[in-house]
Parts: sequence; structure tokens; C-alpha cells
Amino acid sequence: MLRLERVSKAWKIFSLKDISFEVRDMEYFVILGRSGAGKSLLLETIAGIHMPDKGRIFLHGKDVTYLPPEKRNIGYIPQNYALFPHLTVYDNIAYGLKVRGVNDDEKILEISEILEIRHLLTRKPNKLSGGEQQRVAIARALAIEPEILLLDEPFSNLDYVLKEKLIEEVKKWREEIGFTAIHVTHDLDEAYRLADRICVMVDGEVVMIKDNLNSENFNHEDLLKILDRKRW
Repeated sequence: MLRLERVSKAWKIFSLKDISFEVRDMEYFVILGRSGAGKSLLLETIAGIHMPDKGRIFLHGKDVTYLPPEKRNIGYIPQNYALFPHLTVYDNIAYGLKVRGVNDDEKILEISEILEIRHLLTRKPNKLSGGEQQRVAIARALAIEPEILLLDEPFSNLDYVLKEKLIEEVKKWREEIGFTAIHVTHDLDEAYRLADRICVMVDGEVVMIKDNLNSENFNHEDLLKILDRKRW
């Protein structure tokens, strides 16, 4: 579905070093790493915000390495949600569709119903809670029916109670809508609860990709040691 081949990128104090992996269709793929591991830079490179210094990115077999973001059909949700403050919730959700010349009121209402924000459609972002803003950002990304959804630390700005609620709701949305996702986090528990597979990053490198997370052969303490390791 999505394939990275030896992707490298240097950007400010972060860098990616020969990143290679595949994300399967309808998979929830979690990239786990401490702050500074390069997780956000990797998402931004997949989204097309940055171009790699070397390597290739393929989406359904098509080379998208140097395509601009609007040509990739990838839904990207940054940590700050990046909602348009002057637009209503409805217009924020509709934005990606309108850029593509599509007016689909039924789709917007359907997605807002599933994400339980239909009653907020006439509000502006400054009248929403953090959790409501996140739902709007997810709805906007899903409205364009992206090939893959990229979520950068989606729960980092939420309190514990709301985070717990939204983790369970993401599971429900996957069942109801069906989508492929790459989810970046530094939270081990969050990764376990959502991931089909976990990709562990340390200092810009992929050091482990793991499924069967509940297997007796999977040692959680070893994973914690890997996350705390530095490569010099």
C-alpha cells in the first residue's frame, strides 16, 4: 500500500537515515519513539511537506516521492490540528473537497455524524474544546477519502480522560469508516492499544517493526530499553 525505500532527510536538528518499511492496506501502523527521534519529520516527508534527500516513497505502487502534497491524496493531521480560524466547522471539513472542485454535503454530514460533531457545524474553531477540534481535523482529513491518514501525536494536547475516550473512538471509527493510518506517538500504552504493528524509531532510524504485541515472546521491558537507547 505505502512503501518507503531507504528514505533519508536532514532537517534542522533532526534527520532520517535509510528508512524502509511497508504499511498494509487498512492497517493501523504506529510509529513509536522518544522526542527527537524524527517521527514528525518522517510524517511530513511522507505527506510531501519535505522532499527526501534520497530514497523513494510509493503509494499503491506509484512513485510519489517528489509529488506536492495536494497530488498525493494523503490526509495529514499535525499536532496543532491546523484548523482555519475564520471558517466554520462545516467549511473546515469541506475545505479539501472544495479545493478538488467537489461539493458533497451528504458526505460532510455523514462524517460529522460518525465523529459526533454534527451539532457543531456552524461554530468556529475558537468555540470548540481541544477534543472537538481534533474531531474536526480528523473529519476534514477523512472527507477527501485519502489513501492513507497521517496522525502526528494526535492525543498529546488532551487531558487523560479525553485521551482515553478518543482512543476507544478511533477504534470505532476504523470499523465504521475503514481507513489506513500511520499514527506517531511517544506513548507506549497508546501504541499497544491502537496498533496492528509498531515501528520503533531511535535517532532517525527504524530499529524494530513488531506485530503480535500480545505474544508471550514479546518482551515489553526490552522495548523500553530500545526506546531509551541512543545511537552515537
